[in-house]
Amino acid sequence: MSSTGPSSTAAPSALPGARRAVYLKQLHTWHWISSAICLMAMLLFSFTGFTLNHAADIEAKPQVTRLKAKLPEPLRAQLAAYAEGHADAEVPLPSELADWTNGAFPVDVRGKRAEWSEEDAYIALPRPGGDAWVRIAADGSAEYEATSRGWISWLNDMHKGRNTGVVWSWFIDIFAIACVLFCLTGFLIMKYHAANRPSTWPVIGFGIVLPAVIALLFVH
Repeated sequence: MSSTGPSSTAAPSALPGARRAVYLKQLHTWHWISSAICLMAMLLFSFTGFTLNHAADIEAKPQVTRLKAKLPEPLRAQLAAYAEGHADAEVPLPSELADWTNGAFPVDVRGKRAEWSEEDAYIALPRPGGDAWVRIAADGSAEYEATSRGWISWLNDMHKGRNTGVVWSWFIDIFAIACVLFCLTGFLIMKYHAANRPSTWPVIGFGIVLPAVIALLFVH
């Protein structure tokens, strides 16, 4: 009887510490998983945050490419008829015209909306770090122009999600959730270790107060 008494009283007192250890282990697991998910993207967004903040100081020399082509006669008649029937509409090129455009210029216009008038079809092709467009006139003349502003501009547009498509937009959302998880788990881990690290709360408070003070005093 005497041998079982101490162990039965010691077990309940050990439970809170065991639960704390399990909870802290879970926090560390979610912390490193979220940091692994957002590591590369965090470096990219940190770098482009700097380049965006100094966009006026970083010179960009746009490179412009211009190409011209001529529609074959059968496609010219098809374009003229289609333009006449779809004036002021925004619909993609017919499949034959789209295939010819893809062969004549380094683009893929299948499914892209074209702005139609009786005189021409104009297709805007915005993209990260530049711009492009195709114009096909009813007389058969076709023009293509592409502008590239360099890889820094490309990275900046990736940061902003500008003309990057739906998949990259989903990635930004997932990355944002991972960053929130990373920050919250880091905060909770610091909270658990704060008793042994007296500087924890002053540093956290400084990190919260500093942006607020700068915004209130220096942003107008």
